[in-house]
Amino acid sequence: MTNDRTTTHRLLLEQLAAFLKESEQVLAAWDAYSDQHTDPDGWPHDDTAYGLRASRRDADTWRSFNRVRHGAKTLLATAGAQLQMLPAARVQSRWAWELSALDDALDQLIALQRRWLETRDALPPSAVPGTEAYDDVLAERNAEAWHYLHEWSLHGQAVLDIHAAAQDEAASRKAPVVPSRAPVAPGQPPKAPGARR
Repeated sequence: MTNDRTTTHRLLLEQLAAFLKESEQVLAAWDAYSDQHTDPDGWPHDDTAYGLRASRRDADTWRSFNRVRHGAKTLLATAGAQLQMLPAARVQSRWAWELSALDDALDQLIALQRRWLETRDALPPSAVPGTEAYDDVLAERNAEAWHYLHEWSLHGQAVLDIHAAAQDEAASRKAPVVPSRAPVAPGQPPKAPGARR
């Protein structure tokens, strides 16, 4: 990679790491809310409040993923190339499957975003953020995206792990090789270079 591409890739990895942390926090907050606001069978005490809180979870997760979304294809392509270059001993068997799951989820997110933009552009001029007409359609996109965003929060770590393995492998290849010396028998002087015994 050139310096610019390396810098861009490093920034994308940092953004992915930030998303993984934030999505974990969002999910933990949702789980805590859900535990407190449902009965033992999992039914909400208040359907409306529960639905609004779920919408907030979806919106927060989408907002966090936005920092990664535009570069996600590049992240996956780079991770796929790195995976091909790694020796088998360094590869986790789940990584290829996880990259495939992330790619499928990203395709769905791209399709949902495209559909949302088309729908938003077809709304009447009066439908602006904060109006029911706008917010309902946006909430619907976020709700449909939740499963695919969750896939990224579950498997996105694979991209970071593959990158770390590739960096370790590159560093080990660059490490200087120190020639080993034949052991010297006790009581014998070291052999001079080129000398025979």
